[in-house]
Amino acid sequence: MAPIFEQSSEWNFLAALFIGIAFGWVLERAGFSTSRKLAGVFYGYDFVVIKVFFTAAITAALGLLFLNFFGIFDFEMVWMPTTYTWPTIVGGIIMGLGFVTGGFCPGTSVCAAATGKLDALAFMGGIIIGIFFYSFTYEPLWETLRASGKLGKVKIGELIGLNEGVAVLAFIAFGLFAFWLVDKIKKVYNIKDVEY
Repeated sequence: MAPIFEQSSEWNFLAALFIGIAFGWVLERAGFSTSRKLAGVFYGYDFVVIKVFFTAAITAALGLLFLNFFGIFDFEMVWMPTTYTWPTIVGGIIMGLGFVTGGFCPGTSVCAAATGKLDALAFMGGIIIGIFFYSFTYEPLWETLRASGKLGKVKIGELIGLNEGVAVLAFIAFGLFAFWLVDKIKKVYNIKDVEY
């Protein structure tokens, strides 16, 4: 994440606090503090998660691209973690299984727990247990996997040989296709929007 103010400024912590509160509020308003709504995408009865995700991701991608183009924002200031192929795949499978089983991802579980939902508190307890399990079994079980498939600090566009503008355009096209596909599925199977 890039600092809003100078890197050494304490104002960044205050900015992060307000951005975090705003992000939690948006998650709650989108219904992401309800496990049934989140799990609905896996079971095929609620596709709001897909629409909200792609809307947010497309908006952010376009915003960053234009801010970078006009020299207001510098991509080089954004911290990026090193990409490791195999840990990403294994971690994605573990998180996906947790998501479909518990109905939350780590971020949405915090949002739901803040509203007092007991299932979210139980899910957060599972996250804490998982963190301790990973920490205490790192050397015998995870150390080799953690360092496998190192790609460096790369973006998807770079991996497939596209410049940033074309990569964002391809992502937008994929998002619009996802919107169309979701609406088509809802019509074919007569899926109505569910109130929780």
